[in-house]
Amino acid sequence: MAESTSLLFNPRTYDPAHFDPETRRLLRATVDWFEARGKRRLIQDYRSRVWLADFLEFAAKEELFATFLTPASAAAGDGDRRWDTARIAALNEIFGFYGLDYWYAWQVTVLGLGPVWQSDNADARERAAGLLAQGEVFAFGLSERTHGADIYSTDMLLEPDADVPGGLRATGSKYYIGNGNAAGLVSVFGRRTDVEGPDGYVFFAADSRHPAYHLRKNVVDSSKFVSEFHLEDYPVAPADVLHTGRAAFDAALNTVNVGKFNLCTASIGICEHAMYEAVTHATNRILYGRPVTAFPHVRRELTDAYVRLVGMKLFSDRAVDYFRSAGPDDRRYLLFNPMTKMKVTTEGEKVIDLMWDVIAAKGFEKDTYFAQAAVEIRGLPKLEGTVHVNLALILKFLRNHLLDPVDHPPVPTRLDAADDAFLFRQGPARGLGSVRFHDWRTAFDAYAEVPNVARFREQADALCAFVETSAPDEEQSRDLDLLLAVGQLFALVVHGQLILEQARLTGLDEELLDELFAVLVRDFSAHAVELHGKDSATEAQQEWALGAVRRPVVDTARSTRIWERVEALAGAYEMAP
Repeated sequence: MAESTSLLFNPRTYDPAHFDPETRRLLRATVDWFEARGKRRLIQDYRSRVWLADFLEFAAKEELFATFLTPASAAAGDGDRRWDTARIAALNEIFGFYGLDYWYAWQVTVLGLGPVWQSDNADARERAAGLLAQGEVFAFGLSERTHGADIYSTDMLLEPDADVPGGLRATGSKYYIGNGNAAGLVSVFGRRTDVEGPDGYVFFAADSRHPAYHLRKNVVDSSKFVSEFHLEDYPVAPADVLHTGRAAFDAALNTVNVGKFNLCTASIGICEHAMYEAVTHATNRILYGRPVTAFPHVRRELTDAYVRLVGMKLFSDRAVDYFRSAGPDDRRYLLFNPMTKMKVTTEGEKVIDLMWDVIAAKGFEKDTYFAQAAVEIRGLPKLEGTVHVNLALILKFLRNHLLDPVDHPPVPTRLDAADDAFLFRQGPARGLGSVRFHDWRTAFDAYAEVPNVARFREQADALCAFVETSAPDEEQSRDLDLLLAVGQLFALVVHGQLILEQARLTGLDEELLDELFAVLVRDFSAHAVELHGKDSATEAQQEWALGAVRRPVVDTARSTRIWERVEALAGAYEMAP
């Protein structure tokens, strides 16, 4: 049992010994708080949609958010406070494991802090650090009801304040703003009415308790407070201004770069908790005189769910290393980041669906975690940009990544207690075409003897040939439907690459890797068939698509041994009542 459960988060055995003592203490204290609360209370709070006051009280008492979300530059010498993506990822996973409502309050605090930590406004940074130390949450006032997150079209308007030199008055509404009911500081994006073009953009700090801040409603039926608020002649002093002009625009996009990484590990946590429940239920369920898990299709679905979840974890863990090692001359994270948001979260949906097909009606029962997992897993692919938006972003890197590698120093595993300062000085949010990557083939070469890695490598090489000989022409490049199908194929190659890199760094056994890549071979074939059926696909593209279809290498004994690991999850964890 130990081998199968060691790859998944298990509160019974969790000991993050690879972190420093204070990080280790806080992560374990968070787990213990949820476990002491118990499953019944957790589900009750979810269903009654209560605000998370008890949780935020715990977080404030432990200074959890302050420790994890204050960069070293604002920590006033406190050595435990830093922005450390590795431990942030670990906390995301824990929050996801117990409930996305808790993660959401934390996530929008991350987003609200982004423009502040990127700002040169020392007063605002000091104010934010103080609010964090007091246990306050934050909000990110970017999206609007009419325009969504289309920041070119913001209707939050700022006019010069005749009574305050350099001051402004803001009027307008924001929509889909998490924590808008309670945030000590809301980072709000708007534009000046007296300045034309991009120079008129402004990011400023607002207080949700100010009389000119009007909370309209919670737009969702949830403990997550996703607010609509309206500012009416809100006074913005010079000390409240975080960014102006193009820098405000860049701060918005760079904040999303930082924040959307959190979605992958939250989805992992959701899937892990659901998997313990699903496997335990299926193992104990008798149907037609046999355990449900005696049926071959059930074993296949649960095994596929398990290896997909392992792949999610391997990819996300490796992406952390690139995030933390990024700098002006190494921006590979700009590909791996939308991959974590798009690919890992959609894998999470597949994992839940596979398990739900097995446990069927059990997945609706009100005393299960699974019932909320099945709902919450849907949200993550849709936050911080849709799957389609992030796929389109990923496509910008396709040619450089597949066909034009350069030498980069190897990126090590990054679990060190370092401050990831570059994330708040990413610079202009442009120049994606100049980002260069190391050779993706190296990771595959290291596992060339693993049958399904080799089979998938054939498909990856075929994709390179497609890009060189049959890539969409200028007219097809306007057909986003076709391009997204190509993007799914490319995403699979990047997904496989980082999985293999992390497998090598962690010594993952090759049998598990082989079973995982059997799934990826099937996925690639399915997306190739989808491309074949696109309306605008040329004859050459259709021919290529069918030629890229492969059958995984079948090894019944291997699959049986992997199934035994999945079966060992039954009873490995159940949340206290």
